[in-house]
Amino acid sequence: MPRTSLLQRFCRDKGGMAMAEFAIGLPVFLTLSVGGIEATNLALAHLRVSNLAMTVADNAGRVMSGVDEADIYEVFSGAQVIGESIDFEANGRVILSSLEANGQSGSNAGQMIRWQRCWGDMDVDPAYGEQGDGRFDATLATGLGADGHSIAAMQGTALMFAEVTYAYQPLVTTGFFPATTIRYESAFNVRGRQNNAISNTQSLTVMDCD
Repeated sequence: MPRTSLLQRFCRDKGGMAMAEFAIGLPVFLTLSVGGIEATNLALAHLRVSNLAMTVADNAGRVMSGVDEADIYEVFSGAQVIGESIDFEANGRVILSSLEANGQSGSNAGQMIRWQRCWGDMDVDPAYGEQGDGRFDATLATGLGADGHSIAAMQGTALMFAEVTYAYQPLVTTGFFPATTIRYESAFNVRGRQNNAISNTQSLTVMDCD
């Protein structure tokens, strides 16, 4: 058979083209698919953490009578249910602070953190202050929160301020996203509570932030 005829047959043969195109396109398809799934998972994690912050602050503010350690256990039990799907307890931290006016006058007037409770295994310190801060001075004059966005409690009441931090757990460890820490804050006024000191009528283990 003439050499030119063999060459023409080879050029017309498209039997392996589909396989070659598949081999070239597969990595791109997998990358886009896995990346899209990972992005969706990250967005859902943000939603969970945001919802958890609002729920903790809101539920803590809904305790009408004097707040007890048992109430804190119930609030954090609700947080556990919300965060179960993202394994929040092992990889996150909730810091709940009770913010009130410190009752001081003059240059010492400001806000104080009467009590503070934490839940979750992540090692995170409170961002704006610890229990007892501001009690006798104006170190928390504007309340809690980032500069320019702080919030304070009104006289005669308290504010429940929740800081929630979570170390995002990716579905695949292929470097689609760098190490990501998700953080949200939320604050709610208490509803009609007259006594904002915390009691421990059942002698429960205090879920402090040490």
